[in-house]
Formats: sequence, structure tokens, C-alpha cells
Amino acid sequence: MPISRRSLLLGSALRLWGQDAKFSTDVNLVTLLATVHDRDGRVVKNLSREDFTLLDDGRPQTISHFSRESDLPLRIGLLVDTSRSQRTVIEAERRASYTFLDQVLREGKDRAFVARFDIDVEVVQGFTSSRAELRSALEGLKIPGQTATLIFEAVRKISEEQMRAQTGRKAYILLSDGVSFRDPVSIGTAIEYAQRADVIIYSILFAGMPPVVQGLVGKHGRVVGSKPGRMAMQRLALETGGDYFEVTEKETIENICARIEDALRNQYSLGYTPRHPAKSGEYRKIKLTTRNKKLLVRTRDGYYAQ
Repeated sequence: MPISRRSLLLGSALRLWGQDAKFSTDVNLVTLLATVHDRDGRVVKNLSREDFTLLDDGRPQTISHFSRESDLPLRIGLLVDTSRSQRTVIEAERRASYTFLDQVLREGKDRAFVARFDIDVEVVQGFTSSRAELRSALEGLKIPGQTATLIFEAVRKISEEQMRAQTGRKAYILLSDGVSFRDPVSIGTAIEYAQRADVIIYSILFAGMPPVVQGLVGKHGRVVGSKPGRMAMQRLALETGGDYFEVTEKETIENICARIEDALRNQYSLGYTPRHPAKSGEYRKIKLTTRNKKLLVRTRDGYYAQ
């Protein structure tokens, strides 16, 4: 049986965990990255393997590999909505991206890229650890004259072409109002490709509504977006194990970036071999919880068997 790309990646993961890298190519080891929060939204950093319970397709599983990850390199994609609906908030999106890179990116260790989506999808700066190169790409973003928002195509295309070949911890910072228009791809397909590429999505709602014209947020409080857009942004984050944010007067972009960084720097790596192997291409639901029911676990909600 030939060694699959997934097997090679799993071998790399085991070496990162300090485990014996020998394994059978017919064992379908499933790996997860998870973040745990308490009821106040604080990241919980001191859990052990025994604190978690895991179900695969509704069946209890044994966690065979476990570690706390805080220093592994990050691979980050900044996905910026540059469609016409964002013309009043593009500068806010740009500033948010600058803030995120300044707070999170470790030059020489982490790598990031910048992509924009509107009437089409384009990676305007490939993977780099240079803040200067990323800033230059962000400064060049413009709103087109035509109207379309290919948000789901962006997630699908970039997951397949940029992220799938990467190893380690991978995440998107998605800046948008979440509203898809003339998009040839469904949200379900977008999530599938993100899951296949093992990418976590952190979505930040930027809605081109009157309050935003007055600044990053209006004096009356919350940035108001459409319900479908908000629901799309929430689902993209939830089903990939990320988180959803809305910029408000109390929840500033600086606070949001700090929260995302805290989550990315304090993840748990878990691995297990399903007791009932899935068929190739089959989608399996995962439910990861802690024995302390007051804690919230964020991880992807399933995987596609290889």
C-alpha cells in the first residue's frame, strides 16, 4: 500500500509531539488542534489528556497522542473582502490587518500571506515572514468597479492552492461582512475544503453600514451586519474550530487580535485512531469535550477519511 500524503504529514506531527515516528500506513490517525475557554472567554492552558473526552461518529475514542502547543510556527492567511459592499470599511479592514500582523506575526518563524476577494480571488502576497512585504500588499488593496463577493470561492480556492500543502498550525483571519454575491461555491463546499486543508478560520465581521462611516465603529455601538452574513461568518468559524468576532466599542480590534493570538499560542494537539475506521472519502463527525462541562472546546467538527 503506497504511503499517502496524509501519512507523511502524520509522521511529521508525531515527530513534533516527540513520539516515535514509526506507524502503519493502514492506520488512519486523526489529528486535532483544540482551544479551550472558560465561561468568561479566557483561554484554559493547563489541561491534561485525561481532562478530555472524544467521540468519533458517536463512539468513544482513546486519545493516543497529546501535547500542549504554544511555540510551533504559524501559517496564516489574511483573507480581505474588497467587494463594493466594503468600500466604507476597507480602511478599517486594512488597519485591522496591520494590527494583527504587528501583534501576532513573529518574523523569521511565522509566515503569512494576503489574499483579496471581490469579483475574483487573488493572492496578492505569497507566504512571507516580512511584515513590510505584507503591509505593502495590504496598502495596494482597492475596491473594484464591478459587483460580486466570492467569499466561499476564496476559502475553497486558497485552501486547495495555498494551505493544503502546508504543515503545522494553519489559520485564516477572514475580514468581511459575510455576504456572498454571485459566488459559484456554497458555504458547505468552502468549509469542506478548509477542513481538508486543516485550516482554522477566525472570522471578524466588518459590515459597510452607516455607524462604520464615523470610524471603526459608530457612537451608537455595534457594527450592524445582515443576518445571513453574520450567520455565514459564525458557521465558517464554528465548523473549522475557530472563533467569530464583531468589532464594537468595547470589543476593539486590538482586543480581538490579542484574543486570537492567545488562542493560537495555547492550543492542544490530540491524536487518535478511530476504533471503527471510516471508508475513504467518508465524513466523520467529531465531538471533543472536557469532563468539566463549564469549559468550551473549539475544534473542527469533523474530518474526511483518506
